[in-house]
Order: sequence, then structure tokens, then C-alpha cells
Amino acid sequence: MPGVAHARRETLGDRAVILCELDGSHRRGALGSADGETIEVAARMALDQRLPLVLVVASSGADVHEGVAALAGWGRAARAVVACSGIVPLLFVVTGPAVSGPALLLGLADQVVMTSEAYAFVSGPRMVREFTGVPITVDALGGPGTHARSSGVASLVVPDRAAAINAIEELLWYLPSSTDELPPLLPTGDPTDRPAAGVAALIPASPTGSYDVRELARALLDDGELLELRAGWAANLVTALGSIGGRPVGIVANQPSMIAGTLDILASQKGARFVAFCDAFNLPIVTLVDTPGFYPGKDLEWRGMIRKGAQLAFAYARATVPRVSVTLRKSYGGAYIVMDSKRMGNDIALAWPSAQIAVMGARGAVEILHRRETDPQRRAELEADYEARLLNPYVAAERGFIDAVIDPAHTRRELAAALELLASKRERIVSRAHDNGPL
Repeated sequence: MPGVAHARRETLGDRAVILCELDGSHRRGALGSADGETIEVAARMALDQRLPLVLVVASSGADVHEGVAALAGWGRAARAVVACSGIVPLLFVVTGPAVSGPALLLGLADQVVMTSEAYAFVSGPRMVREFTGVPITVDALGGPGTHARSSGVASLVVPDRAAAINAIEELLWYLPSSTDELPPLLPTGDPTDRPAAGVAALIPASPTGSYDVRELARALLDDGELLELRAGWAANLVTALGSIGGRPVGIVANQPSMIAGTLDILASQKGARFVAFCDAFNLPIVTLVDTPGFYPGKDLEWRGMIRKGAQLAFAYARATVPRVSVTLRKSYGGAYIVMDSKRMGNDIALAWPSAQIAVMGARGAVEILHRRETDPQRRAELEADYEARLLNPYVAAERGFIDAVIDPAHTRRELAAALELLASKRERIVSRAHDNGPL
């Protein structure tokens, strides 16, 4: 009986890849042991030839007629895919069902593109209803909207297979074929010394005013092109690909228009995974900082804010690619530390004159330092004094935590110069089996 998995070397755009496709039209894509072997062979080909692995999934899960042999085949496939992780890009497409084992494969991918007809879950609606008594539809449980907004599985959602392959081609623009290479330089006519006119005006005068940091990022990137990944999930942190001076970069940015740009569990996980992805594939990381801190709440603390927040710190601390940060406005407390601060291994830390770098804001500081002061006018004076003396980037610059305070209009030029300076950066990595990061 013919299998449902087929693998070959293919060209997408102008890039060679190993393409493995699970044919959902044949036996609903049920995976037998031979199909697991095909995925394993495809992954080994990608690893040996140092080419991206593109897996197109439409599968109802393991073939029940084969029983445990089919499960063993999935195990072989998963092990081979894991062996590729961090060495070649793992770019997966879901065009139909991805149930049970195939769904878990999506969690191993670097980026997942889902079509509007796709769905994915480990346990389906019937099992959910039997175990919990709650009826739920296929789309609500594992449709593309659910994975774009709630689970974070989907990096991009597109209408159909053709659009999904186009999305993979666009991702490949920014990525090398393997960790052994640098990302390809992209053609652009956008001069690096172009003034980023008007970027400062995007930030409201009020310290609590919101704005869309993506507009600011587009003003800094070549031709205003920004490929945002996982846009609907943990939207208080933006993760995206772009280029500056033709050099592909990863963008990590606090989003003040969503819960004031604070960091929570999901944002920490989102940022950590993206930083690790950029580090694996030699993408310089540009971090745009504007956050008042971690989002407070007993629920977050009970759900593991300590462990999850540490994931972002861990990812930045071990990243060896060029790292440039720009503090736009607020950078307080623990959030200052984890958003690629200087002593976390950041290479070049820039700040706008509007930056406020401190343990906390003026109001919080006065409540602690002068908690016995009850006169509102006096408290306002103390807040103004604290802000004037400490809430500016020059104090941090004097102590070496900021390398330069720059004119916002020159931000694109400064970023391009920093990336040019760091182009030859190399770090010697200590050999070890693996690190033991917070999970």
C-alpha cells in the first residue's frame, strides 16, 4: 500500500529546500511506519545537505491498522526533526488536519504557516467532550484562529496552500540555509542614512500614552517592510523580520498599545523563542524597548511568572549574534534587565532623549521613598524632582549602561552603523551537551 508521505529536493523561489508532504487526500493522511521513515529520511537529507526542511502536513494521525508500528515510525520522525533543530530552518505548513502525533510535530518547528482550512490538536472534540463534558467544534478547538491567538502555534495564517508556500518563500528571504551560513543580503534602494523623520512624533507626550510600535519599526527598516510573526499571540510583544542596509534582522519590540507594553508569561515565552530562533540562524537582533515592567498579578505569579520570565533573560544571555537595543521611552526594573540590557551581553545600547531608565517610575519611587508624605502638592514636587534627576538616559550613559543617546531621526543610520560594526562579531562557544534553561 503506498504511503502518504513524499519527500524530494525542491526549489522555492530561488532557494533549495527539502520538501516533505503528507498527502491528506490519501487515507486522510494516516501515517504508517513507512511514512515515519520517509519523514526521517527527509530530515536527514536536510541535515546532511544543510538545507531548510519544509514539511507540509495534512494528516489524521497514526494509522490505526498498523498500531504501535505506526507510533514507532512517528518517534523516528520526531527524533530526526529534533536533530535538525537549530542547524537548518524547520518551516512547517498545515493545509488540513494535524491530529495527535502530527500536531506535536508542529511544536518542534521554527515557524508554522496554517491555511484557513487547517486545524490541529492532540486530542479532538470527541475526547474533550468525553473527558470534560464540554462540547466544542473542530475550529474552536484547533482552527487557525485559535492557534494564531491563543496557543501561539501559528506564526502566519494564510488563505490556501499556494499562499502558504509564498509565505515560506518570504521567510526564506531572511534566513540562511543553515546555521553554517550568514543570512543572504537583500537588495534595497533605501539608503541607510535616510532620516527616520517623524519617528519621535509617534510617541505621545504623555508617559502613559499608547502607540503602535510597528509603525516605528517600519520607519527604521528597509523600504518599510516588516514581516511580523505570531502577531495575534502575546500581542504586547512584537516579533518580526526585516532588514536594515540589506542585512536581515530580527526585531523584538514592546507594544505599548497592548497592556502598556508590559511583559507577562506569554510575551516572555514568545520573545525567548524568537531570540533563540534568531541566534540559531545568525540573525542580528534589534530590540526596541518601551515597557514599564512585568505585569503584576497573583494569577501570573502562581502560573510561573518567575520561570517563564526567566526564559526571556536566558535566551538573550546565551545569544551570540550581534545585538543592538534602542530604549525609546520606559525601561524599568526587571523588564529593563531582560530586554537585552547592557550587562546581559548586549553589544550596543542606544537610547532616545525621551528614555526613562530606572528601577521604577517616579510615582512608585515616591510612594516607597516618601511614603509618610501625605501632602499631594509635596508629593507632586518629589515626583517631578525624581523624574528630572533620575528618569533620563544620561545617568545610565554616565555609568556605561547606555553607549549613546541619539537623535530619534538618526536611529536608522545608527542602527545600520552598529550592524556594520558588528558584522564580524564572533563568540567562542563553550562545548557542552546542552544548557538547562527554564521551561
